[in-house]
Amino acid sequence: MVISHGELILRLVLAALLGGLVGFERERHARPAGFRTHILVCVGCSLVMQLSTYAFAGDLGEIGRGADPSRIASHAISGIGFLGAGTILRHGNTIRGLTTAASLWVVAVIGLSIGGGFYLGALVTTFILLTSLYTLKGVETYLGRKQRLRSLTIRAVDKPGLLGRIGGVFGNLGINITSVDMSEAEYLEAYQAKVISLSFMLRVPPDFSSEELFQKVIQLDEVLEMTWDGEEVDKSLFPFFRQDKEL
Repeated sequence: MVISHGELILRLVLAALLGGLVGFERERHARPAGFRTHILVCVGCSLVMQLSTYAFAGDLGEIGRGADPSRIASHAISGIGFLGAGTILRHGNTIRGLTTAASLWVVAVIGLSIGGGFYLGALVTTFILLTSLYTLKGVETYLGRKQRLRSLTIRAVDKPGLLGRIGGVFGNLGINITSVDMSEAEYLEAYQAKVISLSFMLRVPPDFSSEELFQKVIQLDEVLEMTWDGEEVDKSLFPFFRQDKEL
């Protein structure tokens, strides 16, 4: 059982290409494991699979017979589990990085498939993976909106009673807080004050108006910036907003 040099190189290059396609999408979203990491994982697993399949065969005679090609590959999958765990971050009640960890694991399987010569499976899996990363996020957002769940992140000067005043705005608009995550207060020279970030997951009523929420929250003296469903709220939309607030 032998493999030509050309076939070996082809499998490694194809692994780099497919892993890079997935890594590029993760890099665009500034995830902990991005372009290079996905390439390295996919190429490494491809080489591992070829090593376990071909390195102990051929001219080695009896040593090659009875060798188990799945043994090294199974350990590679286990190792990727530890690597993926490093991309999962917990911020209070919020857990991030699960999608990146899953993509690393699938990329590892793609690399093993290419290393074993299972090209069709690797290509179809890459297509499905890219489709889920690029297009199904919109489906997740749509389903979240159907459940009327929205995310709001507020950056504000850390003052006593801040959370209560923001919560009062939500209550007046009939908005329920399902979870909240608070960062540590950090002194920022630009504002000459300690600044804190508050990340809310909100359940909004059917007749909810985001513009009304923005206006009421920005009117709070401490509020500096807002991010709504991952997009920063344009401050120019609010003529009463003063970026040079007296803090």
